[in-house]
Amino acid sequence: MFNSKTKSSFDAASTNASTMIGAGTIITGDLESNGDIRIDGTLKGNLKGKAKIIIGTDAILEGDIECMQADIMGHVTGTVKIQELLYLHGKAHVQGDIYAGKLQVEPTAIFNGNCHMGANVVELNKVVVNAVNQ
Repeated sequence: MFNSKTKSSFDAASTNASTMIGAGTIITGDLESNGDIRIDGTLKGNLKGKAKIIIGTDAILEGDIECMQADIMGHVTGTVKIQELLYLHGKAHVQGDIYAGKLQVEPTAIFNGNCHMGANVVELNKVVVNAVNQ
């Protein structure tokens, strides 16, 4: 029953964990996760993930984003730092600077700010992430 050789349900869940902030939810403060994060509500704070971040169509984020990949469909005000692909979908509205390895923007998305792309940006982001993790 309590075999030490098996993973606990907590350990298994933490390796593939996903976090979802539902519509109508308002959070004030910074969020950080090792797994995927989806925001459909409002976050007034910074969002940091080690996997993929999804900002839903009705979501509002007032703060910086830092992660591996991101899909933005809602409103973001702040600096966005993505190591791999940043995809601005539909009626996405980003107000702030973008640092991304790759950027894909649909014609209906709005972006106001500076954009920095390519291998140098990815290396810069890795240096910043490694410095923060130490």
